[in-house]
Amino acid sequence: MRRADRLFDIIQALRGKTQPTTASALAQKLEVTTRTVYRDIATLQARRIPIEGEPGLGYFLRKGFDLPPLMFTMEEVEAITVGANLVHRIRDPKLQEAAESVLNKLQHTVPKELRSYLVSPRFYVSEGDTVRPDGIELLAVRNAIRTCRKINITYIDEQQHRSRRTIWPIATVYYVDVTLIAAWCELREDYRHFRADRIATSKVLDERFATDSSAMMAEWMAKRSLKP
Repeated sequence: MRRADRLFDIIQALRGKTQPTTASALAQKLEVTTRTVYRDIATLQARRIPIEGEPGLGYFLRKGFDLPPLMFTMEEVEAITVGANLVHRIRDPKLQEAAESVLNKLQHTVPKELRSYLVSPRFYVSEGDTVRPDGIELLAVRNAIRTCRKINITYIDEQQHRSRRTIWPIATVYYVDVTLIAAWCELREDYRHFRADRIATSKVLDERFATDSSAMMAEWMAKRSLKP
């Protein structure tokens, strides 16, 4: 473990504790020696991190202290980078732009030694097989979900049958090879999944179906084996 990561983990271990934490407990958690913990705590105190206490009695973090934003470990940077690259697989242009923006912001905020992992990551994410939908904009779907607005769609099922539906969108569901819209269907009077690439036409309506869709989301989560 890099020392910078270890210093970060010590602060995290002390945050929110109501009782002092001993150096030996920290050493066991971090898999280092007690002497190393003493040195690290001295370093943090020298950097004006408000850690109080003493050897043998334990240490605590003074209330009111919070970490500066965007302090990332190597694993966290890699997780963000992998996630941003995975976004490209779902063929959602606006989310792709947002992912690129996140990576650009990170390059200006993370420590120098981590920036190379953003510019030249040590992994590869395949492009996937998701088809980009033509009949509906996923950004419009996400906006409709946030504002609880109904959507009129023309849907083409597996047998190529067309139907007109008014749906109440509650979630987008991203799989490796397909993007679904989870919604209440007025025609079927039940929850259904709609493949975004099988929607031929769509229109977001002004009409709202709820002021808060959290209850519908919970109900859908309880019965996710759905048919279109």
